[in-house]
Amino acid sequence: MSETLFIKIINREIPADIVYEDDDCLCFRDINPQAPLHVLLIPKKPIQKVMDAAVEDQALLGHLMLKASEIARQEGHGDAFRLVINNGAGAGQTVFHLHIHILGGRPLSWPPG
Repeated sequence: MSETLFIKIINREIPADIVYEDDDCLCFRDINPQAPLHVLLIPKKPIQKVMDAAVEDQALLGHLMLKASEIARQEGHGDAFRLVINNGAGAGQTVFHLHIHILGGRPLSWPPG
């Protein structure tokens, strides 16, 4: 996998407004927010798309889900938020490093797009 924008953020080569970090993941504010809460949660392990995750990534994926809820709560939106994972360019993925959008703080309609 080529070095993505997100790898550069993980490596502190590009600045980001980081809201959470541990050994396995990093969460930072989106530079083009679509809601009052719009952060991106990424694994530090470079996985291009969710469909590229392997069986050995199961614990990491579960960790991301639990951290997403914790971060939404920490940011004051634990009662209502949306998690979005785009898989591939046709689904709107623009950075090919698995990431979870955590959105909240405004009414979110359905269907989303």
